Amino acid sequence: MTTSKPELAFTGLAEQASMLASGATTSVELTRLALERAEASQPTLNAFKCLRPEEALREAEDADRRLSDGETAPLLGVPTAIKDDLDVTGLPTAFGCDGDFSPATADSPPVAALRRAGAVLIGKTNTPELGQWPFTEGPAFGATRNPWDTERSPGGSSGGAAAAIASGVIAAALGSDGAGSIRIPAAWTDLVGIKPQRGRVPTERELFHGLTVVGPLARTVADAALLLDVAAGTGTAFQAAARREPGRLRIGLSTRIPFTATKTRLDPQAHAAVVRLAERFAELGHEIVEVEPDYRLIGLTFLPRSLVGVRDWSRRVPDQARLDPRTRANARQGSALAGPALRLARATEPLLQRQIGSVFGRVDVLLTPTTATPPPRIGTFDELSGWQTDQAMIAACPYAWPWNVLGWPGINVPAGPSREGLPLGGQLLGPSHSEERLISLAAQLEEVERWQDREPETAW
Repeated sequence: MTTSKPELAFTGLAEQASMLASGATTSVELTRLALERAEASQPTLNAFKCLRPEEALREAEDADRRLSDGETAPLLGVPTAIKDDLDVTGLPTAFGCDGDFSPATADSPPVAALRRAGAVLIGKTNTPELGQWPFTEGPAFGATRNPWDTERSPGGSSGGAAAAIASGVIAAALGSDGAGSIRIPAAWTDLVGIKPQRGRVPTERELFHGLTVVGPLARTVADAALLLDVAAGTGTAFQAAARREPGRLRIGLSTRIPFTATKTRLDPQAHAAVVRLAERFAELGHEIVEVEPDYRLIGLTFLPRSLVGVRDWSRRVPDQARLDPRTRANARQGSALAGPALRLARATEPLLQRQIGSVFGRVDVLLTPTTATPPPRIGTFDELSGWQTDQAMIAACPYAWPWNVLGWPGINVPAGPSREGLPLGGQLLGPSHSEERLISLAAQLEEVERWQDREPETAW
């Protein structure tokens, strides 16, 4: 006997794995439903760069045979998707760029980890060019839209993954985070998004000179923890953390925007949302104190690493003339910063870790807004110059990137909605290797907030 399709659409990652193991459904049914929803939503949401229906259904049939033979694996037969900056054998890795890219000849390590766990890959999700922006739009694919309001962006750069999960196409997916690219779209689509410790999820190369890590997006903390365990090869460590009480913690509430050399302002609704989360944590027995980390001029060390990373990636593009002019300008700046400026930026990281990390002598966890604004409208960044785009995106998203410089973990938790019913988020940030504490705390909050019970009403 199988569960009806409407009930399957918003079932979680762990629940789907359990249903498959018990025989309550089949991988073919789950995969076919995911593909049908992906195809039906594509004209409206545009979450996917490409789908692989034939291959996915073959993988699902194989998973069903393995399940019937009594084989077990954490995600055996569960459909999921991969952001288009990770290699999947047989598919091009365009990273949001236009052009004719050669198919990958091998899976990247996170993709290989999903395959070992038995996951079925239905396709690759959209991302802006080289993951540079907190909106998922570009000449190569158009605009990816937010299931909560299709006139709004789901954020970026893991915006396609966020849109696919929030709309019930898949239960969870891997994204990447170089300046908030998991946490920002998670905030703007009502999801949990985990930026893990640098190096936690193995990759074939250091991404964007240490800024970028691979991590999960999901509707629940438990599902994100499961996917992170699979990608990181950590057994069940993070899943166990999601089931464990965090104990009474001292949580530092911080709303000051790090220095950005541009005009930034915290939207009153975003401010109210994070303050409400702090009050909720206080109700759960935690101590809330107002603190401000010593960020100083950390932004000066971010730019060389990010822009040199853009230069590095742009060199892999078959036809650079087809890149957005803003991408080409960033690549040129990256070339200028690739020498002493980049070396200095990397050399100052231990100092910044000590300086900013001193806040954890006063608190256990830091709580900040994830973004300074609700999700922007589609097209907000069209026709802007590179400088104007930088100003606009920094104004919307000034809170996430310092933790990429430090290499430390952070989690977005839903904090909305806004007056217009739009999702907002708060960040739980910790010191080095603190994922388990952050996951435990996020799971405790989820029990009372119940964000996983909310579903967008978008029709497509």
